[in-house]
Amino acid sequence: MPATGITKLADLVNPEVMADMISATLPKKIKFSPIAKIDTTLVGRPGDTITIPKFAYIGDATDVAEGEDIPLTKLAHTTAQVTIKKAGKRVELTDEALLSGYGDPMGEAVKQLSMAIASKIDEDCYTALCGATLKFDGSAGVIAYRGIVDAVDLLADESDAAINKYIFVNPAQITTLRKDADFLDLNKYPITGGVIMTGTIGTVAGCRVVVSKRVAKNKEGTAWLNPVVVVDTADPNEDPAADSGENTDNALTIYMKRSVQVETDRDIIKKLTVATADEHYVAALSNASKVVLATFKA
Repeated sequence: MPATGITKLADLVNPEVMADMISATLPKKIKFSPIAKIDTTLVGRPGDTITIPKFAYIGDATDVAEGEDIPLTKLAHTTAQVTIKKAGKRVELTDEALLSGYGDPMGEAVKQLSMAIASKIDEDCYTALCGATLKFDGSAGVIAYRGIVDAVDLLADESDAAINKYIFVNPAQITTLRKDADFLDLNKYPITGGVIMTGTIGTVAGCRVVVSKRVAKNKEGTAWLNPVVVVDTADPNEDPAADSGENTDNALTIYMKRSVQVETDRDIIKKLTVATADEHYVAALSNASKVVLATFKA
């Protein structure tokens, strides 16, 4: 009879289990996922290109005299195309590490693979936000209430209720912001309503301030690139000249083509197991009217 209770490598490295574990933890590790819509319409469908429709405003209604025809206006729209990409990472696990019983190499591998993919998706989300068409140049001064107000006003918010907004800042900007008299620290002024993103430290000029090392400087290294993002489904700007998306469109969308796939293989020469994880997706700016890219002196 075959021996029982023997731990085999096949028991320790199960690609399906690893994939499920990574898929379960990935959304929590993506910093920008709370402000993004996750679109899975391409999952299981052919093609690797997403076409994003952008409808133009048909114009205000006009006066119509009695008995006259109501003028016909064609619904015009433009499109933007984005292509699905693949992000992947590989780890190698020695037999000694897996069978030693010390630590949790399998769990660490899953953790590291999750972090690697999440970090790449985050990077692409931030890059997409930096492609905003609404821009505020405050690079002559450091980040401050007055500059953020000027940036927010570019949204031309004409909604009746307050619109939830986030501004993403680098840790290097925190001290300056905390010393601003108009900054409301989360420890003193708790935020109510909605989900509070990880890294939120307070509010300023109606924006929730989120700290992220993902926030980078411009190519010259002279200014920080701080996206201001509307997270409500309502659109703050009904101006047809500035609005190129549907009112309910999210500012940012992560289009998923396939869930995380994990595959393993054996290196019989070195006696180790190779595990790879990859994700097919693309992060895109899906409503430009909800994002302002503000720059402040570095």
